[in-house]
Amino acid sequence: MVFKVQVGPALIAIHQGQTVLVTDPDGQVKLPSKHGMYFRDTRVISAWAIYANGEPWDLLNGGAISAHAARIYQTNHAFMSEDGAIPARSLGLLIGRHVEGGMHEDIDVTNNGRTVVRFNLEIVIRADFADIFEVKSDAIVRRGCITTSWSGKRQMLRVTYRNKDFCREVVVHAGKGDGGPALSANGRLSFEIALKAGETWHRCLIYELADGKKRVQAPGKCIDSSAMTRHAGEISKWQRTVLKITTSNEEFYRCYNQGVLDMAALRLLLKGTDRMVFVPAAGLPWFVALFGRDTLIASLQTMIVYPEFAAGALEVLGQYQATEHDDYRDAEPGKILHELRYGELAHFKLIPHTPYYGTADATPLYLVALHAAWRATGDRELIERQLPNAEACLTWIEKYGDRDGDGFQEYQTRSEAGYENMSWKDSGDAVMYPDGTPVSGPKALCELQGYVYDAWLRMAEIYDELGNKRRANALRIKAAELFKKFNDAFWDEGSGFYAYALDGQKKKVMSVASNVGQCLWSGIIEPRRAGIVIKRLMRKDMWSGWGIRTLSADHPSFNPYNYQTGAVWPHDNSLIALGMRRYGFASEAAMVARDISGAARHFLLNQLPELYAGLQRDGASFPVQYLGANVPQAWAAGAPFMLLQAMLGLQQDAPRGKLYVDPALPDWLPDVTLIDLRLGRARFDIRFWRDGKETLFKVTKGKRNAVERMRHRDVWKRDQ
Repeated sequence: MVFKVQVGPALIAIHQGQTVLVTDPDGQVKLPSKHGMYFRDTRVISAWAIYANGEPWDLLNGGAISAHAARIYQTNHAFMSEDGAIPARSLGLLIGRHVEGGMHEDIDVTNNGRTVVRFNLEIVIRADFADIFEVKSDAIVRRGCITTSWSGKRQMLRVTYRNKDFCREVVVHAGKGDGGPALSANGRLSFEIALKAGETWHRCLIYELADGKKRVQAPGKCIDSSAMTRHAGEISKWQRTVLKITTSNEEFYRCYNQGVLDMAALRLLLKGTDRMVFVPAAGLPWFVALFGRDTLIASLQTMIVYPEFAAGALEVLGQYQATEHDDYRDAEPGKILHELRYGELAHFKLIPHTPYYGTADATPLYLVALHAAWRATGDRELIERQLPNAEACLTWIEKYGDRDGDGFQEYQTRSEAGYENMSWKDSGDAVMYPDGTPVSGPKALCELQGYVYDAWLRMAEIYDELGNKRRANALRIKAAELFKKFNDAFWDEGSGFYAYALDGQKKKVMSVASNVGQCLWSGIIEPRRAGIVIKRLMRKDMWSGWGIRTLSADHPSFNPYNYQTGAVWPHDNSLIALGMRRYGFASEAAMVARDISGAARHFLLNQLPELYAGLQRDGASFPVQYLGANVPQAWAAGAPFMLLQAMLGLQQDAPRGKLYVDPALPDWLPDVTLIDLRLGRARFDIRFWRDGKETLFKVTKGKRNAVERMRHRDVWKRDQ
């Protein structure tokens, strides 16, 4: 029997674009809480409740029926009306909601009793217009003024927030449906309801949203049509377009398919240079925004599934590439942003996210993603179009990424509001010495060196394609120098492991952390030491059985429930698994894949959360929630894609018209069929299956001679 685990406190979350609604399971938003409706980083609804003659309803069941729609079923407990007592469970309440820009809300009340009922239905709607950063930190400050107006004639409630030139607004239309007109008083919309036995009363509430410049319309039709909206149609088109799989392993199939659905739901439509493009948002509810690192890693994970994500991400991130110095935003020319926000704090520059550039890894990852997108699509125009951005990235890496000229990448904030840590582990306590003391000041993290090494080699291949052999050779020389320098400076002979980081005095920080595993992915680990690194990562203090922990359980700072000092992150594990496969360790990569797939089956919908606790697995355990995990979350959703890529040894080479495979399916995944795998404009269906200890494959659609078996590590060696 498989236990299904609710990640975090029970809630319902639906979303589309930059509109997110998070409620309790009964559909209500209670104060105080972090729930509500968020629009462009502002909470536009902070409380929502529904009553019958002032009495609350009893929840029967509720939940999301898709990423953008939810239904909640409730019934009454006994209450008094003007005509006498209304018995418990004689009324049925159905709340239906679907989001597309704004929100359409359906309220249905059914009289299941045998007599006429009359009562007053009241809906409380409040708006605090708090910035999402202040909601998350429980430190809300009211800076502007809220005004409310009600038009009985137009059946329209308007709530507006203004602070100088910053504005947010929600307009609720209440006139569509049964019965007489609504009334508004005492912060409540009131409806007089009179129902004969068996009758149903229906009313629509239409929530339109505005940011002072643009009004976002809500769906006009009821929730029954939510599967036929434009947004639902786009998700269906996405599912038809992306890589699909079949397999006899139901567990992995469900995990993969949920990743496809999650990634579809997290698409943000943003303005590119001359068109609108889709890029993956980081996660729900806190990170429905453009990120650098998260967007690029999710795009890399999705390369075999939907390479267009990377093209869109490169275009949008390229637009925001820094062109000047700005200490408050940690910006330098050529740097790729960390995070872009639109709320009140960002508007008045009370936070640096306009955008904020406090990340050391997004810039080299931009180059990695550019190369990977070109290899997947064969689109030479893509690299030509993004080449100015790529060259600015290369300049930043040398001029600003290497702060002290020692050949390594270091980071340190210059902003009073900046982040202490600027790698993917960006929490304040993420980098510490073996005794638990925090490492402060400039830090050279191990995986940053790997990202740059990988970026230089990939850009060398791009310059080969563009006919610039001199630049290509120069980058290969730089990569070789960094490879040697890294393996000399970061390897510690005494412990038999690589340093997590070098501190400001260039002393090794020998805390055992998962970051070294990502160095396998980038290829900067010396091959003769790869087995040692992998063996260390698979020791019990690092390998939980549900995945590789972020920090060794033997470290004094280890906490299995903490964000980045002991928890397990699916995306981290997917990168490590692909790195294991790069060095030829197929069975270990498959073990990591089994951990993540096995964890997913315990979560509702087989939906991988952003992270979960790093507790040790045993015969009777299940993965334990992390409070506050984003679900869905883009690079968690992308984890099964990269794990599948690792097990199949799949590498795209569209410029040469080749698809390289090196399949090594484990016994728990005896067969996989890929449907609509793209290489440039070509599409392939390929069946893989175990035959004894071997994995065989057959191309059932597409040019057979385009698919070639080649050892995974040999492809990398050839390209270097």
